[in-house]
Amino acid sequence: MSEEEIPIIQSPNLHTSLLRPPPNNVYTEKFPVYDIAPVEKVDIQQYRFRVFGEVETEKEFTLEELRKFPRVRLIADFHCVTRWSKKELEWTGFPTLTLWNKICPKDSAKFLLVHCLEGYTTNLSIEDFLGEDVIFAYELQGKELTLQHGYPLRLLVPRLYAWKSAKYVCGIQLLAEEIPGYWEERGYHMRGDPWKEERTWREGMSPSLIRWLTRKKRENR
Repeated sequence: MSEEEIPIIQSPNLHTSLLRPPPNNVYTEKFPVYDIAPVEKVDIQQYRFRVFGEVETEKEFTLEELRKFPRVRLIADFHCVTRWSKKELEWTGFPTLTLWNKICPKDSAKFLLVHCLEGYTTNLSIEDFLGEDVIFAYELQGKELTLQHGYPLRLLVPRLYAWKSAKYVCGIQLLAEEIPGYWEERGYHMRGDPWKEERTWREGMSPSLIRWLTRKKRENR
């Protein structure tokens, strides 16, 4: 397929009455980078994308196998919870639905946890994960992703705050019940809709209390 034939997906938020950028965010020319830990090198020969949890059969994919999936270009705004936004970035990769159609989820699968190489995680509902503008990307603005932006694979969920667009993705864990990810355990909202300003999980709850409740929930599973 030639470059001209790659389908283009435009996030619906670019063509609705929703405020651009979302409330109390501002557009910036810069592209700040945040990580919970530095990733200095990725061994692509050893890299595997793992699908596990509430599935009939666990699966693993190499990066080469993932990059053979039909490609799309996504044009979407990018909104950070720290109140900045980037306008109409172009990402190249494959839709999450393509991956979904190659696995066998159990009927019990209602949520998932995204896992990343440096230990980062973030939670999503299956509905949000399979949104029409949600992709796994390996190119940004027509160039290979750099490490600072998530090489070798980044999840893009344009309709949620950017902490859900996880970098260095190496797998998804399907879940019957919702489990908070890294930032969600530390007080960020479980979903993170920018237009509803869903920045924090529960008003008045300290991060330490959230982590305690999360541990208790996991102990009772």
